[in-house]
Amino acid sequence: MFEHEWIKEFPGAVTVCDHDGKILEMNDRSVKTFESDGGRELIGKSLLGCHPEPARSKLARMLISKERNVYTIEKNGARKLIYQSPWYKEGKFCGIVELSLEIPA
Repeated sequence: MFEHEWIKEFPGAVTVCDHDGKILEMNDRSVKTFESDGGRELIGKSLLGCHPEPARSKLARMLISKERNVYTIEKNGARKLIYQSPWYKEGKFCGIVELSLEIPA
């Protein structure tokens, strides 16, 4: 459960993993986006197992290097911005947050 309720129905997909890549949180849009992969059942599972190569290796490197990754994709006729960034608590690296936002035409 998100500490801040505003994120639950936020129109972009928000997925949060810990420093090992274990999925901690998914908002409603993220659950819907990954419904065919298990949706909410993905919480507690490895984010690495949800990605094919070469994305899996890129995520594994991000967990080590703490770098961000930003790109655009087109899926099912929708263009999206994917923003993957480290998150910190009291200055300590805690994992990666992925935002997936539809870009207007």
